[in-house]
Amino acid sequence: MHSIWKGAVSFGLVNVPVKLYAATHSHDLTLHQLHVSDGGRIRYQKVCEIDGEVVIQRDIVKGFTEGNRNVMLTKEDLTTLPAERSREIEVVEFVPSDQVDPIMFANTYYLEPDSKSAKAYVLLRKVLEETNRTAIVKFALREKSHLGVLRVRDEVLVLQTLLWSDEVRKPDFPAIADTKVSDRELAMAKQLVTSFEADFEPDQYVDEYQNQLKVLIDDKLAKGNDVTVTEAFGKVTESDEAEMTDLMTALRKSVAAAKARAVVVDEEEPKKKPTARTRRP
Repeated sequence: MHSIWKGAVSFGLVNVPVKLYAATHSHDLTLHQLHVSDGGRIRYQKVCEIDGEVVIQRDIVKGFTEGNRNVMLTKEDLTTLPAERSREIEVVEFVPSDQVDPIMFANTYYLEPDSKSAKAYVLLRKVLEETNRTAIVKFALREKSHLGVLRVRDEVLVLQTLLWSDEVRKPDFPAIADTKVSDRELAMAKQLVTSFEADFEPDQYVDEYQNQLKVLIDDKLAKGNDVTVTEAFGKVTESDEAEMTDLMTALRKSVAAAKARAVVVDEEEPKKKPTARTRRP
């Protein structure tokens, strides 16, 4: 793993230097769109909706649109925001762990101590464990301010970003309130639950779809059911995008030249003798 952020956890006068690591990753195989006739990758370009021109990365800025009015925000604009300049994970309060609704959880990160002495890190970890409390924190990451929680997992401090309260939708399903169940139905449902009781062991569950997808792909490769692309434009990188506009111009000229050659060839072919229906008087 490589760290994606460095900062410090602060609570009171205690400062804990830390490194931030992504705690999860996807195991899904990446599927692309391919041209069925030659196996070439289908890629997408960034096109301006006003002039139809392909735009390279260095000419793109973030912005906000309201109606037909656009506000452009440069990187310099964003760095002036107080939250973006902060490198601090500020503990604002310690709450009972069961008061944090899991529906609010977003992304999960591991925190590693970033100093020669891990004493402050271990102190914070033990405080959370022995008080059964979760730290509510505020911090900035990737040009956004976040609300989050600090908790302990396998003797490591874990930072989880939280959705803001107005980002969690409130359910409104009238049919639920109008539906009644009998005591007998509830008793039978409890018996069913009892018959399925077990301790949760995550390792016993596997992603069968991804496993079967990999088997399918490996089988096609083994049988030679693949297309070897010998001529292609190649992967589009930022340096390639700088030449994208010139490339499109060249392609347009090539198409025009091909059409012109087709017209010349057509005019040089012997003309067929007109039929009676098409013969002019």
